[in-house]
Amino acid sequence: MRLFVLSAVFGLLAASAGAETILATSRVTAVTVYPQGAEVTREIRFQADAGAQELLVTDLPAATIPDLIRFAPMDGVTLGAFSLRTDRLPPREDAFTPAQAAARAEVERLEAAERAALAAMKAVQARIEAAEAQVGYLRGLGESPEAATPEDLRATGQMIAAEVLAARTAALAAEGELWPLEKALADVQQDLSQARAAFDALPGRSGDYAALSVAVATEAAGERVLTLTHYIAEASWRPVYDLDLSRQGEASVTIRRGVYVTQYSGEDWPDVALTLSTAQPSEQAEPSTLYPELRRIEPEAEIARKREAAEADVMMAEPVMEAAVATPDMAGDFVVYRYPGAVNVATGVEDLRLALDEVTLAAEVEARAIPRMDRTAFVMARMTNTGGEVLLPGNAYLLRDGVLVGGAWLDRVAPGEETEIGFGPIDTLILTRDMPRKEEGETGILTTTNEITEAAVLRVENLGAEAWPVRLMDVVPYSEQEDLEARYEADPAPTEVNVDAERGILAWEFEIAPGETREIRLQTSLRWPEGMVLQ
Repeated sequence: MRLFVLSAVFGLLAASAGAETILATSRVTAVTVYPQGAEVTREIRFQADAGAQELLVTDLPAATIPDLIRFAPMDGVTLGAFSLRTDRLPPREDAFTPAQAAARAEVERLEAAERAALAAMKAVQARIEAAEAQVGYLRGLGESPEAATPEDLRATGQMIAAEVLAARTAALAAEGELWPLEKALADVQQDLSQARAAFDALPGRSGDYAALSVAVATEAAGERVLTLTHYIAEASWRPVYDLDLSRQGEASVTIRRGVYVTQYSGEDWPDVALTLSTAQPSEQAEPSTLYPELRRIEPEAEIARKREAAEADVMMAEPVMEAAVATPDMAGDFVVYRYPGAVNVATGVEDLRLALDEVTLAAEVEARAIPRMDRTAFVMARMTNTGGEVLLPGNAYLLRDGVLVGGAWLDRVAPGEETEIGFGPIDTLILTRDMPRKEEGETGILTTTNEITEAAVLRVENLGAEAWPVRLMDVVPYSEQEDLEARYEADPAPTEVNVDAERGILAWEFEIAPGETREIRLQTSLRWPEGMVLQ
């Protein structure tokens, strides 16, 4: 029995090739946008008879990817084979998008209002012309006939005067009606001009489209609603942040999250449920990075041998093409944001910005000073993501007490993870790194055949009106060879050595008051045996 039923269904669907074709259009109800691409959910309403038929949906974007079309099951309807057609398509019933149709209806309404205003003006002008014609005629009657008696002339004159007065009064009354009509016409024409401009500015329905042909078999006649999802590549979204550091009272960073959404599908997405799934600067906004200095020594003969070997390799080598290596954009947990309320996303409108929410995180603030690289200190805020949601990678606009100070790239920050963000330079904290001259007139670097000694003074000067907690950092060379001796002396001694497990990175922490200058004297030396070369 089951085999018979299945055979009957398949036979019914196969017979739909010669069955009635139902033309239908769809409505986009929901969209899930990825960093590149989007999944579009469409709703198709159609009237179906009982039996096998062909459903032809004529408004899918031309760039629809057929392999990723999926249908939601419907009670009482069996779906068979389907195909996506891009040629031999039926004419589209509606040449306008919904937004264009509404704008065109407004243009037509104002055109009708313009015609009505013109007709009202012409009616008033006709009354004025009639009154003026009557006055002209009456004035012609005033020419005295030769046989008229004085009594006739008097009666005629009184009649003409009364009629002329009535005609002139009617003309003046009509002229009083004309001015408001002229004003109303001018207003309608201005609104009409703006409506036409608004219609012209709207993106039109793409001339390229695809039609989806689906074999359907229904148990009974009636209205059916088919839900399908498909994928397009011409869409994207990316996160954007406003990070506002406040140092009033307890320091904190307010993170205002938003997104940029772009789509070029060729159709607008009006009033859709928008879901954003998965995701990932300008002036210097944070201090430079220090890198460890690993130094080595080798015998001079070994250095010469390697140089000769390298030169020989260059002469003998043949050109080699480097292989292209693909790297993933990001890895980690899958993240989804569902935007509250319906959203309008027009095709071809680049970077539609949508606000999400904001979260305020407690922060520890310090002035980071790198005299070796920078000329001012930078504000650094350290905070822990206690918001409960991951902060995805994206551009961030940096504000300090509401004032824009620059931009940066925010890396992914998981819930509970600590991160550090730079909030621009502190122009009142001046950094210098001097190498004082010695009595012999040499600079702060002394070099011999097997020894280098460097003396430097690191200085922070506070020219501002507020005190700052400062973390000053520098780097000294280190060695992993027994014959290469690396030493340093610092006054005062550093607060921390090998910062973040990076050998040779030193840090000093101190408070600097307004008008105060702090100095650190740092001397390093490298010594190695005769006959070796420092690398």
